[in-house]
Amino acid sequence: MNKLFSDFFPIILFFLAYKFYDLFIATAVLIVATLAQVGWNRLYHKKYEKMHLVTLALVLLFGGATLLLQDEMFIKWKVSVINWLFGLAFLLSQFIGSTPLVKRMMQGSITLPEPVWTKLNLGWSVFFILVGCVNLYVVYHYSTETWVNFKLFGMLGLTFVFIILQGIFLARYIKDEEPPADRQKES
Repeated sequence: MNKLFSDFFPIILFFLAYKFYDLFIATAVLIVATLAQVGWNRLYHKKYEKMHLVTLALVLLFGGATLLLQDEMFIKWKVSVINWLFGLAFLLSQFIGSTPLVKRMMQGSITLPEPVWTKLNLGWSVFFILVGCVNLYVVYHYSTETWVNFKLFGMLGLTFVFIILQGIFLARYIKDEEPPADRQKES
């Protein structure tokens, strides 16, 4: 739960700052919150998470451009760019290195046949690319207010739906562990 809160901390603060002020104040809050997130991980976990570093770089670039040029489109585009970069990273991991990115992230928790890792990795790649496209659709067809709501609730909802679908897909590959011999005798 701590990890989930830590990952969504900057987005939640962005959302709240937008609701109480405006997009430019929210963008400044996002920059500070993302810096704090990376600093917190370094201070308490003694490491930098690659995802947080990429996010920080893009928040600084697009958020800085938003504030400097007073143009909200930069921060809106950041969401698509970051999703596309993550999608590209998953896709390229199929061809660069010996292990797909999703396997590197999950192999300690689950054992799957190699073709399933490939499908799962490609699924995440397609998911991130599509979410980036959906973000731009919302940016260009709806108000900033709707986009901010979508950024928090819509993207979170899409991610949860994808994870549930992923769980359903993976269920057929997860085998029940054999009960220990002591438990079998008790039955």
